[in-house]
Amino acid sequence: MFPTDKAERKRHPVFSGVLSYFPRTMIAMSKCSWVGNEQHNPGQPLHWDRDKSMDHDDCLIRHMMEGDAIDDDGVPHCVKVAWRANARAELILEKMAAAGNPESS
Repeated sequence: MFPTDKAERKRHPVFSGVLSYFPRTMIAMSKCSWVGNEQHNPGQPLHWDRDKSMDHDDCLIRHMMEGDAIDDDGVPHCVKVAWRANARAELILEKMAAAGNPESS
């Protein structure tokens, strides 16, 4: 996934450019993943079951419309927005990569 060119790899600062910017969000999204796994795949190891809940656009907007509220599973709706946006982006980028688009990484 990372470019092989050393100079180009420097332009992909995952830690300092993403994780360091949004540490609370990353922690909250990891909990959101765990809560969702317990809901959709109880007793199974943590994994993204891509065959379940594939309506990311509708879910993203629904959670966004809930504003600052916390969902009944204890996860803030804003975190579910972030999770759904990341899921949507990942799927789009995978399609782009499969089509040979170099901008998909």
